[in-house]
Amino acid sequence: MSAMLEHLKARIASGGPLRVSDYMAECLLHPEHGYYTTRDPLGAAGDFTTAPEISQMFGELVGLSLAQAWLDQGSPSPFVLAELGPGRGTLMADALRATARVPGFHDAAQVILVEASPALRLKQAALLGDRPTWIDDVADLPDLPLFLVANEFFDALPIRQFLRDGTAWRERLVHDEGGALGFGLGPAGDQPGLSHRLVDTEDGQLVEICAPAQAIAAQIGAHIRDHGGAALIIDYGDWRSLGDTLQALEAHEQVDPLANPGATDLTAHVDFEAIALAVPCKYSRLTPQGIYLERLGITQRAQALAKHMSGARLEQHVAAHRRLTHPHEMGNLFKVLALFPEGASPPPGCLP
Repeated sequence: MSAMLEHLKARIASGGPLRVSDYMAECLLHPEHGYYTTRDPLGAAGDFTTAPEISQMFGELVGLSLAQAWLDQGSPSPFVLAELGPGRGTLMADALRATARVPGFHDAAQVILVEASPALRLKQAALLGDRPTWIDDVADLPDLPLFLVANEFFDALPIRQFLRDGTAWRERLVHDEGGALGFGLGPAGDQPGLSHRLVDTEDGQLVEICAPAQAIAAQIGAHIRDHGGAALIIDYGDWRSLGDTLQALEAHEQVDPLANPGATDLTAHVDFEAIALAVPCKYSRLTPQGIYLERLGITQRAQALAKHMSGARLEQHVAAHRRLTHPHEMGNLFKVLALFPEGASPPPGCLP
């Protein structure tokens, strides 16, 4: 029995079945046995690959989109250039390289990474040197204009799951089945936060909510409302959550989310409607990632880079462009939501 499974069984024995949110939080962030606190999960040797690791073009275009938003808001100085959950630091490195020729941008920028994983902080420092400052929480951001990206950050925040039972809801819980963990349901009860979902759901359907996502989005939105800036939230999901989207990845394959706790990546689709309704600033239309990148000129950038490539390298480059943009790859599954102040325009690539 793994140390994490033993820990979870002990917690269930003492306090009863766990909410899915508590299960996710333990598995991902436990200080000794958590998935993100003990490893680098990215790349071919890890469990998943994010867009910045697929091609430099992704981070370059995101960086230029934020830089143009900075210019459009009068080039405030100083300002914060921030990333939530920055992985190995690849996106930020590509963004900084692409924006190096934007007059005044680097001189005015305070680069801040919001990262909980000690293992990943080491990777980020190895790539970015002493340029960034690391913080643990969005609440610790300084009171300056904020230009922020969160790529595949919100999908890892803990969710709760509820099954509709008539006009009531039953929460999905993780319990101990003896030799392994299993799912069960709590008693039926009212959930005031889900009263609006009685209109668009049927008996037996499952709905997910993510209070941490709403809280963090509200903090970011309040910061942008009060100090200016813009945020790009890029993740897989849709406008409104419906159905069970909890998944686990191990070695780039989907596995049972309860089978190997602490050793697999746990995520769920992002409910962008809930995020948009939580923010006290303006937000853009929800835009598929492929369309967002095409608006920013990814095909032209891909063609420029391809002139210096041949053979296997060129084939990989073409495949990377397709993976980021094609509707049957990441192009439609991933969405982009921009946050910006009243009276400003959204960052390039997004529409108001």
